Amino acid sequence: MFLSCGDSLFDLFAQDCDDVAEIRLAGRVGGSPLNVALGLARLGHRVGYFTKISRDMFGARIRAFMAREQIDERFLVATDRNTTLAMVSLGPDGSPAYAFYTEGTADRSIEPDEVPAELPAAVRAIHLASYSTVTEPTASALARLARQEHQRRFISYDPNIRASIEPDLDIWRAKVAELVPLAGLVKASEEDLGLLYPGRSLDAVLDDWLAAGAGMAVLTLGERGAVARTGGGISASAAGQSIAVVDTVGAGDTFQAALLAGLAETDALSREALQDLDREALAARLEFAVRAAAITCSRRGADLPRRADLGLPPL
Repeated sequence: MFLSCGDSLFDLFAQDCDDVAEIRLAGRVGGSPLNVALGLARLGHRVGYFTKISRDMFGARIRAFMAREQIDERFLVATDRNTTLAMVSLGPDGSPAYAFYTEGTADRSIEPDEVPAELPAAVRAIHLASYSTVTEPTASALARLARQEHQRRFISYDPNIRASIEPDLDIWRAKVAELVPLAGLVKASEEDLGLLYPGRSLDAVLDDWLAAGAGMAVLTLGERGAVARTGGGISASAAGQSIAVVDTVGAGDTFQAALLAGLAETDALSREALQDLDREALAARLEFAVRAAAITCSRRGADLPRRADLGLPPL
């Protein structure tokens, strides 16, 4: 079982409207780690979600969505705080730009003492990502969970920088430095590293993360695919896929979910197993993750693929 943690929100997409006195919005459940939970569930894996969730209309929808997608709700903490909202505009290439409404919202208000003192034995891996790892008090709560569990469970981490929520990049850099040593898998996009370490070689950043203690460091390159290195000294890459892009919302989260699923299904979801991966096995995991992300890019919003979409039989 996986446990994903942190952001839970609604992405609101503006729709065309001729009347300047009117705005039409189309909403979809979102949040980077919640997308990863969705991806894992749709790929047939048991997954739970840990966050603080609102009792408002949006929170009720998120709960119903989790129930429909078979995401375990037992780790949710209820609150009367509002749900985070993200206004999404799309560029000509389908890339999203976000304006977040986050002040005092539910997923940003997890207190460290609300972290479960003990997790069920079935939880094999924990995933952390995005703004919930840098906005307090949730950031301290999730860091506490990672420190508490990293020697017993596999930690997956994606910084997924959202500078519009926390513009101080030094805070992001400090959090990356704190969490990378605890992570079996750390994945970032080329855009993330450009923000965090402008002018630095991308290869050097991956090497630094491995030297700091990460079991595997992965870099996504958009349409050019992805590259990865392991602590065992193996490097591999996967080319991008040529598709008609609707938008890229949730593409990185799909990649993360598919990579985690692939590792789990090949008994490689541990630091020890990552050390033993050969180049062919690592490349295969990357190719699968790239293929899954391409399917999401062919759809509107974070509509992640199911096993059948990837030509896979049920688990």
